[in-house]
Amino acid sequence: MTQTLPFQIDTFLPYMRDVIRCEQALHELSLMWRMIESAAKMNCPEEAKAILPTMAATRDGFTRLEHELVTSLVREKVVTVLNEIGTKAQYVINIVVRNLYERTADVGFLATDNELCAYVAGLNDDQDAARLRLRAYRNKYTVYDEIILLDTAGNVLVQIDETTPLEGSTDPLIAQTLASDTFVETFRASDLRPSKKQALIYSRRMLHPENGTVVGVLCLCFHFEQEMAGIFSSHCDPAGRSSMLLLDADNRVIESSDADWIALGSSVPVNRTDAPQLMMCSGRQYLVRTFPAEGYQGYMGPPGWQGQVMIPVDVAFTGRNSNALSTLDADTRDGLLTHAQTLSDPLYQIMSAAETIRRVVWNGQVMTAGNRGDLTRLKTILAQISETGARSDELFAMSIGDLYETVLTSSLQNSEFVSHLLVDLLDRNLYERADDCRWWALTPELRAAFSGGEWDNARTQHMASVLQYINSLYTVYTRIFVYDVSGRIVASSQLDGTAASINGMSVDSDTIASVLRLRTEQDYFVTPFAPSPLYGGESTYIYHAAIRDPHNDEQVVGGIGIVFNAAPEFSAMLKGGLGGQARMKALFVDRKGKVISSTDPRRPVGSILNVNAGTLNLASGTSSSSIVIHDGQYAVMGCTASCGYREFKVSDGYTEDVLAVVFEPLGEVRNKSRFATHGDTVIRTETTNSAGQEFATFFVDGALFALPSASVQEAVSASRVASAPVGERQGCVGLLGLEQGSEDFATVWVFDLGRVLRGTSERAPPGGLVIILRHGDERIGLLVDELHGVPEFPAEQIFRSPFGTGASSTPIKRFIKANGGNLLIQVLDVDTLFESLTRRSGELVADMSSV
Repeated sequence: MTQTLPFQIDTFLPYMRDVIRCEQALHELSLMWRMIESAAKMNCPEEAKAILPTMAATRDGFTRLEHELVTSLVREKVVTVLNEIGTKAQYVINIVVRNLYERTADVGFLATDNELCAYVAGLNDDQDAARLRLRAYRNKYTVYDEIILLDTAGNVLVQIDETTPLEGSTDPLIAQTLASDTFVETFRASDLRPSKKQALIYSRRMLHPENGTVVGVLCLCFHFEQEMAGIFSSHCDPAGRSSMLLLDADNRVIESSDADWIALGSSVPVNRTDAPQLMMCSGRQYLVRTFPAEGYQGYMGPPGWQGQVMIPVDVAFTGRNSNALSTLDADTRDGLLTHAQTLSDPLYQIMSAAETIRRVVWNGQVMTAGNRGDLTRLKTILAQISETGARSDELFAMSIGDLYETVLTSSLQNSEFVSHLLVDLLDRNLYERADDCRWWALTPELRAAFSGGEWDNARTQHMASVLQYINSLYTVYTRIFVYDVSGRIVASSQLDGTAASINGMSVDSDTIASVLRLRTEQDYFVTPFAPSPLYGGESTYIYHAAIRDPHNDEQVVGGIGIVFNAAPEFSAMLKGGLGGQARMKALFVDRKGKVISSTDPRRPVGSILNVNAGTLNLASGTSSSSIVIHDGQYAVMGCTASCGYREFKVSDGYTEDVLAVVFEPLGEVRNKSRFATHGDTVIRTETTNSAGQEFATFFVDGALFALPSASVQEAVSASRVASAPVGERQGCVGLLGLEQGSEDFATVWVFDLGRVLRGTSERAPPGGLVIILRHGDERIGLLVDELHGVPEFPAEQIFRSPFGTGASSTPIKRFIKANGGNLLIQVLDVDTLFESLTRRSGELVADMSSV
């Protein structure tokens, strides 16, 4: 959700305890800042004159931040919840539509079954045989709980559900079906299913096999309640905070994940516009997302059906605790924080506010270095600022952690849910493929053809027309073909647009051997996902079933193979599962990481996805999510291992695990040393009789450096640096305009100190601070990573470098041994820096290996 959300924060704030704590902390900080500023004005107005404008700007910033941050935090949390429930609402309707699309094909095919049409036409009166055939179909397609054949007057000829025996029906769907040349979809109460309040029935008229007259109606009754219960149990909120619903066009509940909570038939408020508003239902306020069907293969599902998820606002923002940050290594955690502004603007604002406090204190300490005149009173003010800043840092750290956890947890949960959705889509789709091949192997024309002696051209053409008709109804296959016991292909359909025939080609020996070993009509065989000449040399699954002698089910006389159109079908699943989340990449892979399908052009089918062994060995039916480094980016990775659907891959003997893996990039990987914070680095004050010298200290590339405080003017934000032509100036990154009151220096050149010291052309990172360094009448800016302090060191702790004597070009000519010699601080020589950076062209490469 990218638009600005027009809502009042007071609507949601009472339900967000962590944001309330943050608001209180910010308010307290704002009051403290006002008190310190007032104290500075009263006690040392002259001494504080230079920093009062910064203090005032900081105070104003905190006042603004107090409102903007809380508003942003509330918005972020509301967006997170709406996105989460929106993804699930889309899933509810889209998976239902995909499932029902298969039903429209099923009823069209079964209504043309010659044996059933002959029975309905009265050409035979073997009711038991008709019932057995219908049950054989039901045994393959277990999504149906009833199949009924009726004549044109509505009399029931045969049904498979003997618990609700029917004699006939007066349902209007019969007349409607008889008058239609396509399927009829009915969802309501029906005397065809008297035990149900509403039934989902797919019907189609049946024709006389000889003269084509209308003789009856086939009704396939979808086991709707069971299917929806499976969807809800698999994907509803495990904590039970939200309710998943399927709605009709009038916003009435068709199915509910918890009917005791939101009852079937009740009317509920809907939110189709992504509006961040609360909606009342049965005396309770909810956040709601509603989605209509997107359609699948041109089929839009029953008219007006919608998916919806509702979550009460009083629990919407609870139960989201995680330890995502604590599980990351320090390098990854620090690198991620450098992308705070991209990841979350409120997070960036908090970090910027904390940095501002540290900069104000550091500048004040630089200004008061040496205790000149009455500046000692200003030091007291600075001590108060520093103390308040330290407490604020602690509060900020908590807020940063909480907000970062919110953002990361949301991404982790979303990636995990999307991966779960993807393998569910895959298993549901491939379940239908296993059903199809087994049922079509029972086609009477095919069985008869294989028991009729040698294959001549007429028989081949007739079988090709039968297969072509089937393929026209089931367009997810590029070919359907049949072969004899030797593996020779004798007839095929052709739906892939090519003119080449595959007749005469042979099925490989391993496949034909596997098909010949299939013991019953319930058994099938699937080739591994691999390139096949039957699919233009590309990789796919081919589903096989044995064709049996019409007079002896024990004897296999041939086989049928159906070539799944894997490339577009898997691609459609991945894109549909991502639901428009453009930044995400999704893949199907096998247990070895071999890519089956991918939305990432860098990882085509057949390539290997390099992920850790734990991911590839994920237990079937389980999901995981984590922060990883992927293609040079920090990324959220979600993964789910398939576990099958109904009996498919569960109890039918077929095992072929597929994993769905999704990646959401969070930003490029960055070197920890360039971005790590060092707030825990403390320099201990040591008592000595000798006079000391004060140094301004700061971090570059993880190392602590120092400059004589007398040469430092101030530190400013690097965001003020403007790009400019720099010529051959080594490490120069642009120009910085100084604020009014900074004498006559309107602009200064800024140099990236890290690049200067390293002698590399590495691109300067975003962020950082610029130290304004003065040398006589000259000024330059040094880009550094982080400020530290302005400590005083006695002379005995300062010693010269043996490598920086004389005219050496290295800017490191002295060192400070702090903390009893356990901390070494490199002192930059101001003369050398100015000589190198302002008067010399070419590169300055400091020999840092010597130090």
